[in-house]
Amino acid sequence: MSNTPINCSFCGRSKEDVDVLIAGVTGHICDHCIEQADGILKEERKPDPSIEAFSLLMPKAIKQHLDDYVIGQDDAKKTISVAVYNHYKRILNPGLADGVEIDKSNVILLGETGTGKTLIAKSIARLLEVPFCIADATVLTEAGYVGEDVESVLTRLLQAADYNVEQAERGIVFIDEIDKIARKSDNPSITRDVSGEGVQQALLKLLEGAEVSVPPQGGRKHPEQKLITINTKNILFICGGAFAGIEKLIERRINRSPIGYSQAKNEIDDENLLQYAAPADLRSFGLIPELIGRFPVLTHLNPLDASALRQILTEPKNALCKQYIQLFKMDGIELKFEASGLDYLVEKAVEFKLGARGLRSIMEAVLNEAMFELPGGDQKVVTVNRAFAKSRFDQDQQSGLRVA
Repeated sequence: MSNTPINCSFCGRSKEDVDVLIAGVTGHICDHCIEQADGILKEERKPDPSIEAFSLLMPKAIKQHLDDYVIGQDDAKKTISVAVYNHYKRILNPGLADGVEIDKSNVILLGETGTGKTLIAKSIARLLEVPFCIADATVLTEAGYVGEDVESVLTRLLQAADYNVEQAERGIVFIDEIDKIARKSDNPSITRDVSGEGVQQALLKLLEGAEVSVPPQGGRKHPEQKLITINTKNILFICGGAFAGIEKLIERRINRSPIGYSQAKNEIDDENLLQYAAPADLRSFGLIPELIGRFPVLTHLNPLDASALRQILTEPKNALCKQYIQLFKMDGIELKFEASGLDYLVEKAVEFKLGARGLRSIMEAVLNEAMFELPGGDQKVVTVNRAFAKSRFDQDQQSGLRVA
């Protein structure tokens, strides 16, 4: 019998110093090391908290959250709630017994400026607590040309995830102004369409799901940096665009429908033709079929009427009126809004046709003088009624300020 002392092969403790010492083929492990190893395994296998939180949210709960921030747009909110729910449900169930693989539900949002496209995407990301970034399609070009490569989209997402690749691979990317990369013309040209169809082609691999090498600090200015590989299979892409002029294409398609299948003339809402948008219209507008096919979910946002703009001023959690009330409160000033003042703001927003964004510009014009004069003064109450709003707005317009 050997007198060689038996020690734990990991920590070196002797048999006498531990409660249990388990023998293996070539070594031993004590109960202390087993407990430590168990803790490490639990930490490493801990599910992503953002995904775990999402697993409790049904589409109705997602829409209810959106209702707190986005006025109206029920159809768009329902569609995107279902798409997001299905996307993260797909991530939570990666291995299906029957071998069926579920594809991504990338989304295209059509809507005029200021109708809430970006706000919907931001609100979804805030709810799920997943990395989120906004990319502008207008600055993207083909690789090698002046502008940003399409990989810069993922660089922003990686930065939003604090360079945690696993988190980034479950994030949401909102690509704004997607209509600006439409094919310029069907006619052949001696110059390359490097910011149009070329970008669409480059986006295909990102949208479908591929291993993409991403420069963590941007590709052009730091060519020596080490690239990070990101798998885009589980990244949800939401694209938004105003698609100015697509209404004419929609109207032409509707009126060109064969007799017996066309909608009756009195059934067509000429004020909101976007609700009849179809993938064929996007193709006519200038998006290539391969790109359209990678966006199975297509929805629209309705133009905002006076009633919706009035609600936007006061009802959402981050309503404009609430924001400015807080700004004045920081200076010890009470800001009040009368119904007549709110009605005037809405009338001007409808007149300028800038949607919800126009409300902020008009509010700035009306309150600019008060925000300059009152801090540090004796006046502690400001009431915005029609007379006050009209006089301040007209004064700003005459002094050279323009609502943009």
